[in-house]
Amino acid sequence: MTEVVIVEDAEVAGRLAADMIEHLVRRNPCAVLGLATGSTPLTTYRSLAQRDLDFSRVRAFALDEYVGLEPGHPQSYRAVIDREVVATLGLDPAMVRVPGDDGVLDAALDGPLEAALEAAADRYERAIETAGGIDLQILGIGANGHIGFNEPGSSLASPTRVKALTRQTREDNARFFASVDEVPRHCITQGLGTILRARHLVLLAFGDRKADAVAAAIEGAVSSSTPGSVVQLHPRVTAIVDEAAASRLRFADYYREAWASKP
Repeated sequence: MTEVVIVEDAEVAGRLAADMIEHLVRRNPCAVLGLATGSTPLTTYRSLAQRDLDFSRVRAFALDEYVGLEPGHPQSYRAVIDREVVATLGLDPAMVRVPGDDGVLDAALDGPLEAALEAAADRYERAIETAGGIDLQILGIGANGHIGFNEPGSSLASPTRVKALTRQTREDNARFFASVDEVPRHCITQGLGTILRARHLVLLAFGDRKADAVAAAIEGAVSSSTPGSVVQLHPRVTAIVDEAAASRLRFADYYREAWASKP
């Protein structure tokens, strides 16, 4: 069963997730992290930045990247990772990978480029394997249940690949752009099968808007209709959610009791 930790707010959640990462890095200075973007993990990264930790030997892989943004676009996930994680925590930029680092993502998906993107996705999958796999993967969850950019209907065994984004996901991400029309329609994302190969999944969710997705992912049926439900197939998952995101969990009282009595 997923370990569910219900906390008062995103700041407390960030500190708790940072505790787990700190424990990992102190035990293994060459750990491999899986990095999420967006607003959800920011409290985790801020909490880590306040600690006396050496990230210089840590390797990291981002969950996903847009297709179609010009190089250096401030909302590319390469730029976000560099700004919010690499610069903040002192990671070695050469040891932080984002899908499409080889320069194939700055054009629209069309014809021969599609094959190039698929090859880039395959290379990314192999790079994770070559690094020995991801030790701890940070995850958020979309209102429609997606993790990474694995939209509803994604195969539960999918590898890193090119995906089309739903209208809802593009509207959700439009707050980072001038309008929804500027949000790319495609991405490269780690697949659900890729995510399942990480050794520890830490899922973060905040706010009432995520409550239905959290309940479906943790307590609903395992289904490609709710991509986040794939976490139920993983042997080590920690879901850290605030009270609002936990509001539709049927077994919330049990989760609170289990956490409070944990040795």
